[in-house]
Amino acid sequence: MARYGEEARGIREGIRRAVGFRHAAIWTTGGVSPAAREGEPEVTRLAEALEDRIRELSPRNEGQRRLQSEAADDFRDISKTLWLMFGSAFSGIPFAFVAILVTWLTLTFASFGLFAPRNGTVWTALFLCALSVSGAAFLILELDGPFDGWIKVSGDPMRYAVSQLGR
Repeated sequence: MARYGEEARGIREGIRRAVGFRHAAIWTTGGVSPAAREGEPEVTRLAEALEDRIRELSPRNEGQRRLQSEAADDFRDISKTLWLMFGSAFSGIPFAFVAILVTWLTLTFASFGLFAPRNGTVWTALFLCALSVSGAAFLILELDGPFDGWIKVSGDPMRYAVSQLGR
């Protein structure tokens, strides 16, 4: 939109506000903030208005017509991506599933330990297997929430993109 001309300045500022709000909503400490959930209808209306304003631009030449078409396509892609990111900020694994899985694994390893011979090799093997299974469960739970926890997606590239939107 910066190459389109001065008539797109308001659109660029609106895009910066909308993307900046979604960035702040997603990369907060402790997941999506309640204020972000309450402000989401406002950002949705802003995004729809911006898309309409991009379509309403009056290109003066073929270059501006191409830029308008690309801007509309890019804005639609950005909006879809931001919706996906906002939607994936919520956990998708039910607590009951995790509780049943932990109970089942505990009973399985307890029964192995109960019926196994008592020597160092067996205990070491059981310990390593339990460590491996608990590590896999930890990774599944961590990767279910990509924007919080120990393993998370960095917000720095999005922060940089937001800072470059007005230039």
